[in-house]
Amino acid sequence: MNTAAAADARVEEVGGVSAAFAFCADLARRHYENFPVASRLLPSKARRHVSVLYAFARIADDFADEPEYEGRRIERLLDWKRQLEDAGRAPARHPVFLALAESLKELELPKEPFADLLDAFLQDVRKSRYATFDEVLDYCRRSANPVGRIVLMIHGHRDPQLFRYSDAICTALQLTNFWQDLSVDLKKGRIYIPEEDFKQFGYSEADLRMGVVNEKFRSLMRMEWKRTRALFDEGRPLVGCLKWPLSWEIRLTWAGGTEILRMIRRAGFDTLTARPALRRRDWIPLAARAILAK
Repeated sequence: MNTAAAADARVEEVGGVSAAFAFCADLARRHYENFPVASRLLPSKARRHVSVLYAFARIADDFADEPEYEGRRIERLLDWKRQLEDAGRAPARHPVFLALAESLKELELPKEPFADLLDAFLQDVRKSRYATFDEVLDYCRRSANPVGRIVLMIHGHRDPQLFRYSDAICTALQLTNFWQDLSVDLKKGRIYIPEEDFKQFGYSEADLRMGVVNEKFRSLMRMEWKRTRALFDEGRPLVGCLKWPLSWEIRLTWAGGTEILRMIRRAGFDTLTARPALRRRDWIPLAARAILAK
């Protein structure tokens, strides 16, 4: 089942709660991401809840990005938001929300982080430029940080310090994705480099659109790279606070993000000419190092 078909699924077509969890797990297995999702190493109970989070966010992300939803993105996202509000208090229409209602009840999860994710997806539809880096960080607070917090809560962690470490890693991952996907986001009309940073280095949006890679551009991206790397370093202690296998998942996620940063640096901070990306085979040495560091 592709994501578009998954988005239009109905509870009556899938079945009960167990089938709804299976629906989410299948969606998680079918879609490659830059970072590990619901690893087989995780306990099955936790893995099924992580799969629900993934399915919820994957479908919403497609509403904001995929061409088949052009002209009805906000409508679909607002409907997803209404279904989130109704989860646990009204009969579910979609299998994701049938499973999510069970996760919310079983784990006593708050709905706010899920709502924050939807607010970020809606922002992507409505907003395509950022004046300051603080604005970008505020977007990350809603687009990325809730994922880490939900994963921690799924595993029984609610310590504010762990949340802060997780926020740093998740924001760093989101920023890495921005710098990695400069050319991809340009095609969607989105630019996440703040206007104040363009001005600081004398580089312009017009230069970016023309694919100009000069010393001004490299200096600009070097600064964004340093900011991002500092956030990865800020969040690194999280790994040492967690037990296996979640610690391995987080360490591998951290390693994947920092490896993409290394690729950006090796390319001279030029992600306009070629998009750096990890291949499946690149994960093998990263996974091995993460296990050995256990």
